[in-house]
Amino acid sequence: MLNRGGLVAIPTETVYGLAADARNELAVRQIFALKGRPSNHPLIVHVADVATARQWSSHFSEKAEALAKAFWPGPLTLIVKRSALATDAVTGGQDTVGLRVPNHPLTLELLREFGSGVAAPSANRYGKISPTTAAHVVSEFGKDLELVLDGGPSSVGVESTIVDLSTDQPRLLRPGGISREAIERVLGESVPLISEATDIRVPGQVQSHYAPRAGLLLIDADKITLEAQQYFDQGARVAVIAPAQTHLPRGVKRFDISSDVDVMARELYAVLRRADASGVDLILASLPGEAGAGLAVRDRLMRAAAPRK
Repeated sequence: MLNRGGLVAIPTETVYGLAADARNELAVRQIFALKGRPSNHPLIVHVADVATARQWSSHFSEKAEALAKAFWPGPLTLIVKRSALATDAVTGGQDTVGLRVPNHPLTLELLREFGSGVAAPSANRYGKISPTTAAHVVSEFGKDLELVLDGGPSSVGVESTIVDLSTDQPRLLRPGGISREAIERVLGESVPLISEATDIRVPGQVQSHYAPRAGLLLIDADKITLEAQQYFDQGARVAVIAPAQTHLPRGVKRFDISSDVDVMARELYAVLRRADASGVDLILASLPGEAGAGLAVRDRLMRAAAPRK
């Protein structure tokens, strides 16, 4: 299917991806059409190994080699200068390309058999909640997508960390499955987080993203019970995403999530989907701290709660 220009949903340890042959511009354009994604947004190219990644880059630096050795296969995307293999359809017209070796046995087998790279953004409609199971993908696209490879639930649950290595100063453009602290330990230098728009466009950078149908409000953990009661008293159908020990008013729907940030990251999108499917008007949640995977969870929740255009 990939060789003939089709689309296939694939499992990864982060989220499920909507994959097409990254060398086939017409196939890549189908991704944008199915997702409803703006065509100037770049896509990440997924490859089987470092050797294949080097083919997609005109300059795979020592820092890129060090991070690839430490974290690939894994939830890390490296932004590097592109080679001629990477077309404008994949890069959004930029001179850089995002590369990743995913850590999922089924998709690694597929990539080795395929022999090149696949462009694979998250397998959901643009701006909506990312899928972490095959069932999420099917519910999103139905018969519009011919094939979904079921590799079980995603083990990381949030998208890859994106590090820009296209200049001498590494930059963290999107927090994700690899913590900033771990990246800095490998590189031996500070890697600043660039939270606003930069000279390089990358996936997941728009303000409103990962959004449920219901409204999402971020509330301090010590105030979430009071806020839930107030919105419920005003007639709203309310759900709260919180650790199991959180006391909630009667009539407010509870969706438990772990207080451990690694588990929280793995559960986040599935819990958001369940809360949204329950038919509520409003979902309340709290932000974790910034350490480790907490930074990625904070980023996703803040974008999910941002004003929608």
